[in-house]
Amino acid sequence: MHEKELDRLAENGQAAPARYRREDIYDAATTAALAEHTRETLRELGEDPDREGLRLTPERVGKSLQFLTQGYGQDPEAILRSAMFEEEYSEMILVRDIEVYSLCEHHLLPFFGKAHVAYIPNGRIVGLSKIPRVVDVYARRLQVQERLTHQIHEVIQRVLDPHGVAVVIEAQHLCMMMRGAEKQHSATTTSAMCGEFLNNIHTRAEFMRLLNGK
Repeated sequence: MHEKELDRLAENGQAAPARYRREDIYDAATTAALAEHTRETLRELGEDPDREGLRLTPERVGKSLQFLTQGYGQDPEAILRSAMFEEEYSEMILVRDIEVYSLCEHHLLPFFGKAHVAYIPNGRIVGLSKIPRVVDVYARRLQVQERLTHQIHEVIQRVLDPHGVAVVIEAQHLCMMMRGAEKQHSATTTSAMCGEFLNNIHTRAEFMRLLNGK
């Protein structure tokens, strides 16, 4: 709505029409518990959690961890089933360059990159936005990249029962970049394939060609 129209509504005592608003809701008890643990951690590190710069940090960390692990409370199968359609399309469907942000379960440090997900329908397709949402559900858990790759692959195969599924994830891990090996330019690629992608060399070659044709 134009700014002048908003002003006119305000002058007449009328409310502006409701707009979309994203609102993150956090469990208060969980936030408080995580905040207290964070305060203790800061003390153990030699910091003062009551100094100005850190005063609100424990609560922020509590909320951040809940956001970054929200996938535990979400059902990826239900997400896929909410937008399945009967369709005779039988060629490869590829959703490429899906952003991935997750936490390594070994050090609670982030790893991030891109996922590429393809499947060959067997009479059913799924709304395209549901595939990135499924990726997010599993990524928003404590993870290792190998398991994340297989979980995405398995749920699509289980729910859609397609002729084949292929998942490739390319990611960088801060646990290797900031500590440990300290290799700043290393990247890890994992894959999971079944059906036509595994058994048909031409299908697999087409998939790789589409990925490499960025």
